[in-house]
Formats: sequence, structure tokens, C-alpha cells
Amino acid sequence: MSVITAFETHDIRFPTSLQLDGSDAMNLDPDYSAAYLTLRTNDPTGLAGHGFVFTIGRGNDVQTRACAAVGHLVVGRSVDEVLGDLGAFARSLTADSQLRWLGPEKGVMHMAIGAVINAAWDMAARRAGKPVWRLIADMSPREIVALLDFRYISDALTPGEALSLLDAAAHGKEERLRTLLSQGYPAYTTSPGWLGYSDEKLVRLAREAVAQGFRTVKLKVGLNVDDDIRRCGLARDAIGPDVGLAVDANQRWDVAEAISFLTRLARFNIAWAEEPTSPDDILGHAAIRAAVAPLPISTGEHTHNRVMFKQLFQARAVDLVQIDAARVGGVNENLAILLMAAKFNIRVFPHAGGVGLCELVQHLAMADFVAISGKKNDRAIEFVDHLHEHFIDPVRISQGAYLAPLAPGFSAEIHPDSLDRYRFPEGAVWRELSDANADQASVL
Repeated sequence: MSVITAFETHDIRFPTSLQLDGSDAMNLDPDYSAAYLTLRTNDPTGLAGHGFVFTIGRGNDVQTRACAAVGHLVVGRSVDEVLGDLGAFARSLTADSQLRWLGPEKGVMHMAIGAVINAAWDMAARRAGKPVWRLIADMSPREIVALLDFRYISDALTPGEALSLLDAAAHGKEERLRTLLSQGYPAYTTSPGWLGYSDEKLVRLAREAVAQGFRTVKLKVGLNVDDDIRRCGLARDAIGPDVGLAVDANQRWDVAEAISFLTRLARFNIAWAEEPTSPDDILGHAAIRAAVAPLPISTGEHTHNRVMFKQLFQARAVDLVQIDAARVGGVNENLAILLMAAKFNIRVFPHAGGVGLCELVQHLAMADFVAISGKKNDRAIEFVDHLHEHFIDPVRISQGAYLAPLAPGFSAEIHPDSLDRYRFPEGAVWRELSDANADQASVL
């Protein structure tokens, strides 16, 4: 019998702060990082599963330890037991009586559990010889419903409603599958819009993005409204009137401040305004949305769990949402969120601003198109052009669209050499930076 024999964790950090890649109004100098884990088995094929939680540097050690704290719930379990019922496996982790106390179902511990669940999906897809998106798309409606935990959301989505949505989506599934494989899934890009970039770099990258086929560009805003107006003007001139321009405040504003700032930015025909205030403030988002309509409001990358998404939908607080593959409780919880979004007719623009998030979330968006909502032309996946070279199965972009991954798994595996070089603090890259800083300090 094949069992899970080992649970490995790694604190991996990339020094993106050196070029201010990823900088925004709340995160001025991020080092894109991953609390990375691997589930090993004694299967003679070498079967394994990979997952991670994205962070931005300091605290990644805490997140890595949180992942390790889940290991005792996984090592020793039968591979057939885990992969044969991924719904029961996910619920066994989120329901653990002691780990649950640290949430419940939110924060560092919930993200750690999500990484383990995602690693199990990676393993399941590898064993099936399919990418995760295709593994989900090939499931029956009843199999997908069995994956979900309806506790706390049945007042918004019942198992019967979920089954009806999936049954309806089954019509035309094969045609959508062919469309996905031939056309890919629309992408938008944040790569030109990091707050630390100069005006010249913003304009150059925005023009390049349009030339590459992207139909929406997103800018980081929120520190200074006059700077935001100038940068939005430069971006709008660079991309022209027919390409979407979105803005993202990364939770910077109070409610009244958000209304004031967005009212002044509306002149640039904003596609949506993302995270205008605290991600926990459901009613604040609703108030902002009402005040700045018809400018669309969104949030989601820091939304803890399916319960908060439910409330965002019920309160009519958003026009669209971002899901994040490494924030909530893994694939299972994201499927519940996607089904609720389909019921409430809310567009989903998955968040991918971080190392490996593009690789993961493409699978969820593509599964949604084929098996859940049946929609992709009124939505897009975020794309940032950073650090893909560290992944064995990196994303592929063509003419502003994600091409469907074909390799088995969740596209989560990092090259062993990258794990060695970027391990914090003893990896070669971090040792070299430490030595360089020491030399500079001695000169001063």
C-alpha cells in the first residue's frame, strides 16, 4: 500500500525588493516568497505533491512553520484514502480541533492547510496524468459537489443549487474545452504598474503590454492622489482609449478617503478599483460601491474564506472579485467560491500578483470556464512577468492570453536548484547579498 512518507518544507525568498517589483501603497519593498512544501510517498513511481503559500518576505518563516505543523495530520496516511476523497481529506484538516482554534478557517494556519490541500491536488492530478484544471473539468457534477464544505454558506448556496449550476454547465462543456485549448484564457497585466516604478518605466511597459496583446493594464495607487492622477493619465495616454485601465489601492484607504480618491480617478474610465479599503470591511465596500457607481469595485485576494465571499455577494458589495489560490483552504474552498460567484452572477478576475500564483490560479479559472460558469470573455486572469523561470511547468502567455497547461499536476513544482539557491537565509543568493551588504557597510 502506498502511503505518504514525508512532509518537507522550505522557506524560499526572492529579492524582488531590489527592483521594487511588486511594490504598492501598503507593501513598499516586497521580497516575493513561498512557504513551499512537498508530500513524498513510497509509491514506486516516485509520486509526490507540491504546494506553497505566497508571502512577501518577513514572516515567511512563520508561514513555513505553520505548514510544518500540519504534517502530522498527513504523514502515514494512505495515498488511495487521500486522493480517493479529496473532499473528506480537506475537511479532515480544516476541522482539526486544535489547529482550528488558530483561525478558525482564516489566517496563517488556514493558508498552511490550503497549501497541503493544494499539494494533494497536485499529487492527484499527477497520478491521473492530467493538469488540475482538466481533472476538475472531467469530474461529474456530483463529484464536484462532494468536494465542497457547505457549512456556513448553505444560506447562500445549497448542495442542490450547486448541483443544478453544474448540471446546467455540463451542456456545452466539450465545446468550451476545445475553445480553451485553441484560444487560451484572457489575461490582464499588472507588470507595468508597480508603485515604485518611474513614470518612464510605467509608460514603456504599458505600451509593451498593449503590443503583446493585453487588453487591460492595472496600476497600483493610493499613496498620493495627485501622483495617482498623473500616473493614470500617463498610462491612459500610453495604452489608448480602448484598452482597460484598472487601479488597485491594496487596502490603503478609509471608506470616505476611497470615495474621494476614486471620484477623482473616475475620469480615466477605470475598469475596476481593487481593494479600496480593509478586506474585512464588507459594508465599507458596499458603501464605496454605491457612492462611486458605475465605477466597478472589487476585492478578494486577502478575503479569508468562503464565508466572507458569501457576505460580499449577499451585501452587493462588489461588482467582481479576485480569488487567490494560496489564501483560502485550497482548491476545494475556491471551487465553493466560484460556484457562489456563478450563482450571484459576479465576475471573477483571479489574483496572481506573486511568485507562483499565476501558475496555480490559471487552473482554477480554466476549470471554472469549462465546468462551472461557462464564461471567460468578460473576465481575465492577472499576469505578472516575474519569477516564472523557477517553475518546472511555468505559465505560457500568447497574445494576452494564458495557454492551457498540459503537463500533469498543479504547475506548482519549483526547480531543485532554485530551492537551493533561494532558501532563506542560507541559500547562495542570500549569502551573496549578505556579504555585499557587509562590504558596503564596512566602506561607509
